[in-house]
Amino acid sequence: MTDLPAAIAAELQALSCDYAFYYHRRGQEPLSFHNCERFRSASIIKTPILFAWAYLERTGRADRAEMCELDLEPQVQGAGLSWLLRTRRLPFGDVLLLMTALSDNLCTNLVIRRIGLERLNAIFRGPLGLQDTRLERKLMDYAARATGRENWISPRDCVQFFRLRDQLSAGERQWIEPMLLANTDLGLWLRNIPRDTVAFSHKTGSMEGVLHDWGYTEDADLFLLTQNVGDEREVYRALDALGPLLLGRSEP
Repeated sequence: MTDLPAAIAAELQALSCDYAFYYHRRGQEPLSFHNCERFRSASIIKTPILFAWAYLERTGRADRAEMCELDLEPQVQGAGLSWLLRTRRLPFGDVLLLMTALSDNLCTNLVIRRIGLERLNAIFRGPLGLQDTRLERKLMDYAARATGRENWISPRDCVQFFRLRDQLSAGERQWIEPMLLANTDLGLWLRNIPRDTVAFSHKTGSMEGVLHDWGYTEDADLFLLTQNVGDEREVYRALDALGPLLLGRSEP
């Protein structure tokens, strides 16, 4: 029997970056370790944006059937492919899918435009109960980043994301969970696990010095947030060791 907390702690303590780790297997006590309270979000910010849309739709102030004009925002690239589509009008349901499954930055900015940046922050702080999550700029906005504006998350808010998932109605889970499961990025946790052996609903986030993966299986919730990463290989080594231990078919 593996001493799971000791194995996790050993891998994390070998990291030279900021980190926050959380693991909760159903029916067991959660395990968490962190050396930092605030993280640049990278694309993890798309997770609370998705929950904010669900909240607005629940209260009758948004509708996935509403059409979205893809040319209303600057055609930023990076992750995603909406800037390449020949069709320039999509229902917001498809825009949310591209935002979540492909981490599409243009689609994310269109959702931010539709809801409003400050309105999103008010929803984060209020109905979603997020204490530290903050949206200060749109995605791929390098000019805003140069002035110090950044998007933020925290370990405690990433735990709250799981609670928000649990609070979804059956109908909401029916359209949200397939988007998270369809994520085309295999993710950090699955690097050393045979392909197609674990159904993993998740959202990754990466930018220079930042690697995140938040997600869940039928049996467990988990995330790893890292920033100020000088050598990505050390993060990959930890995840290659921990991924099979935490998400493999056998009990740890």
